[in-house]
Amino acid sequence: MNLFRCLPLLLCAPLASPAAEVAELHWLAGHWVAQQDSGWAEEVWLPPRDGLMLGLGRNGNGAGRTGFEFLRISADADGTLVYWAAPSGGTPVPFRAEHVVGQEAHFSNPDHDFPQRIVYRRDGDQLEAIISTLDGGNPIRFEWRRSD
Repeated sequence: MNLFRCLPLLLCAPLASPAAEVAELHWLAGHWVAQQDSGWAEEVWLPPRDGLMLGLGRNGNGAGRTGFEFLRISADADGTLVYWAAPSGGTPVPFRAEHVVGQEAHFSNPDHDFPQRIVYRRDGDQLEAIISTLDGGNPIRFEWRRSD
């Protein structure tokens, strides 16, 4: 793994470790819930530890559970953060981080059918996720509140 980022004129600066980069997503950790007349949804994220975050999502309606998803965030071999999503326990699909600043993270996979982009934003006790095509088309928004 390359531990330095070099700029023109050979100015180099040490890169943060992948574990530190995953730790920047600490704001995602928690139990997030949504309840509406049409159903319920929740997403649970464990705090980052040793360069790994694990998550689980599930949703349902009055008739019962309608879906679930296993989630994880870790760094790949070159140190880039990758969001892995495994809907219904299927084969995990990778989405590479393209923007992580403050309490917002953007992940993308242009080769995936849908979604191609996943964006998470936190504002206080609210967490929002938007899935869409790479250009932001066909957005589907999810909103949860922190549950204690």
